[in-house]
Amino acid sequence: MFRLTKKYGGTLADVIRTGDDAKRELDLVDSAGLDIRQLESRERAARAALNERALALTELRRAGAERLARAVDEVLPDLGMPDGHVTVALAPLAQIGACGAEDVEFRVALNVGHEPRPLSRVASGGELSRVMLALKTILARLDRVPTLVFDEVDAGIGGRVGLQVGDTMRRVAGYHQVFAITHLPQIAARGHHHILVSKGARGGVTTADVTVLAAAPRVTEIARMLGGDPESDVSQAHARELLETASETASAAPAAGNQRKKTRS
Repeated sequence: MFRLTKKYGGTLADVIRTGDDAKRELDLVDSAGLDIRQLESRERAARAALNERALALTELRRAGAERLARAVDEVLPDLGMPDGHVTVALAPLAQIGACGAEDVEFRVALNVGHEPRPLSRVASGGELSRVMLALKTILARLDRVPTLVFDEVDAGIGGRVGLQVGDTMRRVAGYHQVFAITHLPQIAARGHHHILVSKGARGGVTTADVTVLAAAPRVTEIARMLGGDPESDVSQAHARELLETASETASAAPAAGNQRKKTRS
């Protein structure tokens, strides 16, 4: 007993505590192989579950991608892209991640005979805006993005297509706040509000003035955008007709009217 207390502590309690610690360490060494096998078994089970769920997600994505592409293709002709075709590609990843086993890439072919390529690489600013508008039209009720900004959406279009683009954005405004930067009167007339941005100079410094147009000034501005004399009776009548048509279109769209949010274009 003297040798034990001398080596492992000054008291019997110290000797007993040292013995207990040694026993725990020995038990840990003896059970290490079993613990590793248990961990490996749990890892295999977790990996199998991950692969199973990733495969299920891939199948859902594949089915959803086909439905989304078909729905967007139906909208594109009304937005001035009669030959447009959207593809949702699923690119497999080397390793399953938190978002599944693949990356999702939107590809588009806007002209006959062209292979679909990544949307960000082939579309101009106006085309990109219109493709995004088509996507938002389909996803309007599901997308949680509160505010959408469309710039150059009127590039390369006019006339009837401009009206259709404006009507589409007005429908999307039933679910999102929509800002459209446009020089096309057909689109401007479709907005619930018309904001005029004009450059000026004060004290030798260039400024940007923002004005929310009321009824009469808005008619004059739409008339100016039409390219004629904004004060002429013909231009004013045409501007009022565009604005009245927009109101009639909104009244005939129950989906937008029945589920409109507080935010509006």
